[in-house]
Amino acid sequence: MQPVFLTPLELNLGPLAPEHFSEVIVGIVVVLILWFLFAKFVSPNFEAMFEARANEIEGGIMRAERAQDEAALAKQQYEQQLESARTEAAKVREDAKNQGALILAQMREQATKETNRMMAQAKAQIEADRQTAEAQLRTSVGGMATTLAGRIVGESLTDDERAKRAVDRFIAELEAQPSRTVPDYPEQL
Repeated sequence: MQPVFLTPLELNLGPLAPEHFSEVIVGIVVVLILWFLFAKFVSPNFEAMFEARANEIEGGIMRAERAQDEAALAKQQYEQQLESARTEAAKVREDAKNQGALILAQMREQATKETNRMMAQAKAQIEADRQTAEAQLRTSVGGMATTLAGRIVGESLTDDERAKRAVDRFIAELEAQPSRTVPDYPEQL
């Protein structure tokens, strides 16, 4: 097969082939006019619109970044406030705990003082009752001892001075004898 070389004039365009060369020139002029109008009016408007859109997108991104930075700062401040509140709450709990311990210690001290006061008062009352009982016992025992001694001796011991000396001697002898002791009350309940 032989290579076919096409020449520009022999180009077969079929139904698109112009019948007159002037149609090709008019077509080229129209394309150039359309290209000029597009380059002069349409393309700058598109470029301005694309640039405005790009600026708007960049501005939106910058605003979003600023908002994100502000949100991060607000979050950091919130976390600081939260940590401060936690620290304050821990301090309040510790203060309340210390104050409760102090109140408890004061109440214990007050209860101890009250117990000691009541014990001292009870001991004083017991001592007073013991002394009263001892005095009554001396009188009763003295009277019985005088009556008994008068019966044994056969004479009346009506002399108060002599009777008193006899009773004192008798009680001194009783005190000299070993006796059972009453246990003391415990110091604290």
